[in-house]
Amino acid sequence: MRVRVPVVQQGRSSARPRAVRLLWNGAEVAVTLGVVLLLLVAHQLWWTNRQARAAAERKVEALEEEWGREWGRSDGSGGEGGGAGPRPGGPGRGAEAGGSGRSDSAPGSGGRAGAPAQSGHPPPRWDQAYAVLRIPRIGIRVPVAEGVSKGGVLNKGYVGHYPRTAQPGQGGNFALAGHRNTHGEPFRYINRLRNGDEVRVETREAVYTYVVDKALARTSAHDGGVIRDVPRSDVRKGYGYSRAGYYITLTTCTPEYTSKYRLVVWGKLRAMRPR
Repeated sequence: MRVRVPVVQQGRSSARPRAVRLLWNGAEVAVTLGVVLLLLVAHQLWWTNRQARAAAERKVEALEEEWGREWGRSDGSGGEGGGAGPRPGGPGRGAEAGGSGRSDSAPGSGGRAGAPAQSGHPPPRWDQAYAVLRIPRIGIRVPVAEGVSKGGVLNKGYVGHYPRTAQPGQGGNFALAGHRNTHGEPFRYINRLRNGDEVRVETREAVYTYVVDKALARTSAHDGGVIRDVPRSDVRKGYGYSRAGYYITLTTCTPEYTSKYRLVVWGKLRAMRPR
């Protein structure tokens, strides 16, 4: 009579649970990383936009309220001076504005600066919001601040004014930069602008209406020619202008979600209406 003795294979049975545990732990790590990445994407694409747009809108309202109070005091006959308040002179050139700055969302800077067209007021301080940009065709209403730093201007959802370029209404080139994606992305759709579209710049003393005239779909991030007094690309020959005038330049990154190239839109000053 034979007796069968059961054989227990310890190695194989213990190896199987270890493999299962490793697979389970790997799956948990992958899911955790996926959730973290999803949260980062949501923060960049949704939360930064929401925060920046809300802050930019509050700044626009604060500027308009401040200007309204100033003009309310100066419009009445009882105010000091008894007049309608200061009025800007015609576009012109003046002393050089202070400061300089660079951003990865904007080409290199060049050209000389003019004094702010707002007579009777000092030049804007670094990172100070001092104007409002409106582009009806694409629904833009954002503050314009001095400089193009990320932390102080662009990441707040503002549009930045290139130092050493003209101020609104002046002869030369009033050059601006703005994010195309994240942080309010005010310039996301400037590629949709067409010749004849209005671009309005409102300051304490006047409203300047520019009209879109030309565009450059892609150029180098270091193409400083596009923001010179007479804007003309150093990289894409034939794009830009050859005569002095009163220009506005809008610059942003392209393609979307990258900062490899720059998209440029140009316009010419058509009208100035004192407040």
